[in-house]
Amino acid sequence: MLVQREEYLNKLIAFRDKQIIKVITGVRRCGKSTLMEMFQAYLLEQGVQQEQLIAINFEDYDFHELRNPDKLYAYIKAKLINGKKNYIFLDEIQHVENFPEVVDSLFIKKEVDLYLTGSNAYMLSSEIATLISGRYVTISMLPLSFREYVSSTGDTRELSRKYTAYLETSSFPYALELADQPRELRDYLEGIYHTIVLKDIALRRKITEPMMLESVMRFIFDNIGNPLSTKKIADTMTSNGRKIDVKTVERYIDALTESYIVYQAKRYNIKGKQYLKTLEKYYVVDIGLRYMLLGSRAMDAGHILENIVYLELLRRGFDVYVGKIGELEVDFVAMAPQGITYYQVAATVRSEETLRRELTPLQHIADHYPKIILTLDEDPVADYEGIRRINALDWLMGTIV
Repeated sequence: MLVQREEYLNKLIAFRDKQIIKVITGVRRCGKSTLMEMFQAYLLEQGVQQEQLIAINFEDYDFHELRNPDKLYAYIKAKLINGKKNYIFLDEIQHVENFPEVVDSLFIKKEVDLYLTGSNAYMLSSEIATLISGRYVTISMLPLSFREYVSSTGDTRELSRKYTAYLETSSFPYALELADQPRELRDYLEGIYHTIVLKDIALRRKITEPMMLESVMRFIFDNIGNPLSTKKIADTMTSNGRKIDVKTVERYIDALTESYIVYQAKRYNIKGKQYLKTLEKYYVVDIGLRYMLLGSRAMDAGHILENIVYLELLRRGFDVYVGKIGELEVDFVAMAPQGITYYQVAATVRSEETLRRELTPLQHIADHYPKIILTLDEDPVADYEGIRRINALDWLMGTIV
């Protein structure tokens, strides 16, 4: 079942033939390779000839020897067509040694339009960014949004039931094929998990205790939406019999965020307009992966909704922070060039006490930017002196913004 990833596809179309390298990043199996195939199909529909497309996936053993930069450059150079635009697609480019030099050499050729993918932020680390600085644009890709998931079902009825299925099945595109095969789905998610943790992180980072890395990851998965410091993680794990120091926790968290399996939301002082360096929150790239790892005990509706909203705000192009206003906290401060939107997220606000708790931080913000409470309550939109309460599923579907 192929879901048309139109938002990402339109971004590639907008950058087509622009003198800039297109870099698609995202967790493994989120659909980067499929997106490149969709774009190639689009180019062919637009009259581009097949010989103008050069596509290499470095995880395909047929191209294994092209992981050598000299062989890769020679292979591509031999295929370039003079007088025509050459569209080059290099999938999982991080497997090529010294790949920035090859990329740079291709980029300076006038008739080349270059597209790269990578499953690790390491590929855009400082040395790489320095070499191709100012000459690339990043398209950050995530697994399926709730709206994309619903579109794959053919209609928009029974959103609550579909939301539950979305959480339990997983948002990885191929998981749609396994929705009615729980054992195979679990095997598939375990495969993604082990590839990221053992192959991508432990091997590349030379981590000698992968079990400890897994423990840190489980701790973060179990504490999505909770303020965490590396010291708190280290202290809790040590008191539970898994001795670990703060520096090791920091190193492991860096590795997890680099692999796009975990996202870090930093704190922002709303009144002082300052970015804070402590007590970040963490969110996971896919709730199905979390469910696979922790089981049903981890189905905390409020924090899970918060996780889904966080990822959706990233998809919509916001920089997302956790807000601090005095001693109070605002779940999300979503920043964009056109302004800020403040969000509170709660499974339900039908009790007076809960509603008051969610309203209070927003009421303390003195500016006039939009303030929204997102909830799973199936109630009409409400307005509390300018603070709007909206059904989260309608918001995720884009029917209410």
